[in-house]
Amino acid sequence: MTQAARQQTDAATSEFPLPAGVHAEKVMSVRHYTDRLFSFRITRPQSFRFRSGEFVMLGLPNAVKPIFRAYSIASPSWDEELEFLSIKVPDGPLTRHLQKIMPGDTILLRTKPTGTLVLDALTPGSRLWMISTGTGIAPFASIVRDPETYDKFEQVILTHTCREVAELTYGEELARNLAEDPLIGDLVQNRFFHYATATREPYVRTGRITSLIESGRLFEDLCVPAFDPAVDRVMICGSMGMIRDVRALVEKAGLNEGANSAPAEFVVERAFVD
Repeated sequence: MTQAARQQTDAATSEFPLPAGVHAEKVMSVRHYTDRLFSFRITRPQSFRFRSGEFVMLGLPNAVKPIFRAYSIASPSWDEELEFLSIKVPDGPLTRHLQKIMPGDTILLRTKPTGTLVLDALTPGSRLWMISTGTGIAPFASIVRDPETYDKFEQVILTHTCREVAELTYGEELARNLAEDPLIGDLVQNRFFHYATATREPYVRTGRITSLIESGRLFEDLCVPAFDPAVDRVMICGSMGMIRDVRALVEKAGLNEGANSAPAEFVVERAFVD
């Protein structure tokens, strides 16, 4: 934001009292990956607790009734800050303003996390798949950095598919940094696998994740068997089309959809799905 815009935002924060359950937090850092994708980190309320994989509602203090949208928390539950990954929508009611934030700006946070992309919604298994497209990688960025994930699963596989190679940068850096993470670095050795694909540019791997599952190439590349309800647990987050198609594929393999109230073999985040 410009200096004038920041002053206006700060004035709005003081002018409009915050409703119960809403905190005004400070933007700590912002990183732009492409003209369509960026990430940002904000301060975390001392009393705020969440399960890795959950989402919260975010807004900006620029109106009497701010617009809030659901954002998956990309940082793990132990992090002192909260990280988010967002697309840029030029005419989006929130993102057209959100994409202009700078360190020091204010973000409104509703402190009631929720979601189905949590380990509690899955029954015990030995291999965890996290299948994502675009910003759908955000909740999985939280889960792969949680020690509980490696207590519950022997193998952890994160797939990430984007149109452009630059949009894969977030996931690539996440995967590289896991080995050096002081909390889980030892846990991920030979147990975490990152599988990235691009659909519109040349890359090490190309193709839609649904096609790679159907053809069997995904399993061949990773040297693992196809989905098996006795072994595999699957989390799916991304575009509505991908979620629909992957859900059909895992159901065909015999996996059942779970929820917080009834854990099963796979889950999707319904908050982002029609």
